[in-house]
Amino acid sequence: MSRHLPLWPTVIVALAIAVMIALGFWQLGRAHQKDETLVAWRTNMSLPVAAYPVHNPADESYLFRRLSAHCLRVVEWRVVGGRSRDGQPGWRHVAYCATGAEGPGLVVDMGVSLRPDIDVAWTGGAVTGHTTREPDNSALLDRLRRKTSPLRLMIVAETPAPGLRASAPPDPASVPNNHRSYMVQWFIFAGLAAIIYALALHKRRREHLPRA
Repeated sequence: MSRHLPLWPTVIVALAIAVMIALGFWQLGRAHQKDETLVAWRTNMSLPVAAYPVHNPADESYLFRRLSAHCLRVVEWRVVGGRSRDGQPGWRHVAYCATGAEGPGLVVDMGVSLRPDIDVAWTGGAVTGHTTREPDNSALLDRLRRKTSPLRLMIVAETPAPGLRASAPPDPASVPNNHRSYMVQWFIFAGLAAIIYALALHKRRREHLPRA
C-alpha cells in the first residue's frame, strides 16, 4: 500500500486550515483596533462640550462625546424601546429635527415614557447630551446587502422633554469587544479540522493494511 498522503484532499484541508488560522489572526487585529477605539470613546466622555457636526452627522469620532445643537423644528417622532437614567424600562421618544432649510438634520433622544403612545409637548430648541448612534430602522435585507446609509449621531438629551424621564446616557462600557473570542473559535476550528483529518488518514491506513 502506498503511504503517500492523498494529494487533493490534503491540499483542500490544508488550505481550509490556513484560511481559518488567517481569520483568527485577522480577528486578533480587529480586537486591537476595537481596544483603541474604546479608549478613544472613553476619552470623548471627558472632553468639553462641542457643536454637533451638522455637515457630517455620521462622524464616529464624536461618538460618546457631549455635544450641543439646536432643533429648529421636529419633523418626525419615532418610539423605540429603552431605559431611563435610573434604569427603568420604557419607550424612548426620538425626535428627527430640521436644523435649516436643507441638510441631514439632527436626531435627539428626548427621554423615556412608560407608554409608547403619549404625545410629547416639545417642538424644538437647544439640546445637550452625550452621543450614540441613531436607531437602525433599515430592513435586515438592506443591511445584509450593505445598501444602507451610515447611522447618524444621536444626542441623548440631558434635559428630557416635558412629561418624559431622561434616557440612560450612552456608555462605551456597553460596547462589547468579541473579536478575541472569535479568534479563539477560528483557532479551535483549525485544530479540530487537523485532528479530524488525521483520524481519517489513520482509519484509511488501517483499512488498507494486509490482513493476517
